[in-house]
Amino acid sequence: MSLRITLILSLACGSLLPFAFAPFNYKALALIGLVGFLYLLLQQPKHPIKMGWIFGFGWFGFGGYWLADTIQTYGHLPYAVGLLVVAGLGILLASFMAFWAWSLTKLRCKPVHLLWFFPATGVLEEWLRSFVFTGLPWTAMGNLLVETPAASWLSVIGGYGGAFLLLFIVAGLTLLFEANTRKFGVTALTLAALLIVFAPTIAIPETPSQEVALIQPNVPQDQKWDAAFLQDIMFRMVLLSKQAGDVDLIIWPEAAVPMYLSRAPAWDMWLKENFSVWQTTVAFGGIKLTENGKSQSGLFLEAPEQIRSFVGKHHLVPFGEYVPSWLPWLSKIIPDIGDFEQASDNGLLVSGQQNIGAVICYESLFPDETRARVAAGADVLAVVTNDAWYGKSPAAWQHFQASQARAIETGRYVLRAANTGITAIISPNGNIQATMPWWEPGFVRGRYQPLTHITPYQQWGNYPLLGLIFLSMLGQFIFVVRGKA
Repeated sequence: MSLRITLILSLACGSLLPFAFAPFNYKALALIGLVGFLYLLLQQPKHPIKMGWIFGFGWFGFGGYWLADTIQTYGHLPYAVGLLVVAGLGILLASFMAFWAWSLTKLRCKPVHLLWFFPATGVLEEWLRSFVFTGLPWTAMGNLLVETPAASWLSVIGGYGGAFLLLFIVAGLTLLFEANTRKFGVTALTLAALLIVFAPTIAIPETPSQEVALIQPNVPQDQKWDAAFLQDIMFRMVLLSKQAGDVDLIIWPEAAVPMYLSRAPAWDMWLKENFSVWQTTVAFGGIKLTENGKSQSGLFLEAPEQIRSFVGKHHLVPFGEYVPSWLPWLSKIIPDIGDFEQASDNGLLVSGQQNIGAVICYESLFPDETRARVAAGADVLAVVTNDAWYGKSPAAWQHFQASQARAIETGRYVLRAANTGITAIISPNGNIQATMPWWEPGFVRGRYQPLTHITPYQQWGNYPLLGLIFLSMLGQFIFVVRGKA
């Protein structure tokens, strides 16, 4: 097979991956695309960087098509510029796939060793993608376990462990293609089947439940920060909250109050008067001015007989909420980029005996963020977001899928309030307990349990798996170097 045909097939394999995630959920396509990629890589081991890069571009370049519409609609830039940004992002993220393919071939492992090193290098790629260039772990492979019989493993081994299990199955399937490795493939797939059949049971402890109302105002992004629509937005938030009735907790989405309340005392007083009448705890998304004049996006908590509290966003969106320090000139080209400041609090809102872990939008992509909230004492997670930026593209559903994975990992209910959706109560097993249609105004009302038990993943995190991967790769690398000496 020529290199040109191999690269075209690699591109096609990568292009299958976006359809494996929500909202399509054709998860078999992930197996087909990844098996095809590994098989092609074994056939053309001399060109791993080209093959990994083109596979990654198919995944992230084509999969991120929706970003061009967002940039045109809300960034007020020509669509052609949006396409260039999509291509640039695809190139950047594809470089991690190129590293994955390169590192696997450099280890020069025997075919049977692919059962460990293909998943190991894949997990290393995802781990690097979570923090290099501030991190963009969009469509993480571990999220594919959500709503499958293997989903409960996320509570033990987390998202990276979930990716390892998926890639272990991929390696086993690939070994079936050759007669001399078929027995290893069958053994691996038998082991994987046993792991799935005997997946741990997620038991939700019997504790008193509380009732929550999650407000979905459905404010279009082009109206969100327009002063002409401020009154309509505020009245809509209060009206929907009143319609939700008597509950223990009300949660409004990210930036539900689109102003600095410190500069709008009349609106601030109006909100307090409404909250005092309801006599319930309200967590509402808003922005706050810091002492140095910058903004913090976060979640306010208004509770009876308590002083209003605030926790801010810890993981900011690069190019959306701030300009990276290594690209200071970008703000002159795209002036609409925000000037937000990273928060340093513990992300915990306390109301009586209730400890709410605040997870703001982008943060729900990062397992370490939710682990930190639970480690600080959170017995429930409130994910607030504004996914109007994504329009009606698959991006909003992919973002939601990450919240399902975080619920399983931490063993906590996730109360997800989104401006345009997807708003839902997610149980600790990742199932959707209550939801409503997206892009409609309304609210989700249901019950949840504040929980304090600790999952194995919450206790140990990623360190055991990453430690094993680093040690095994180091050992194999030393073996290869000595073999050349």
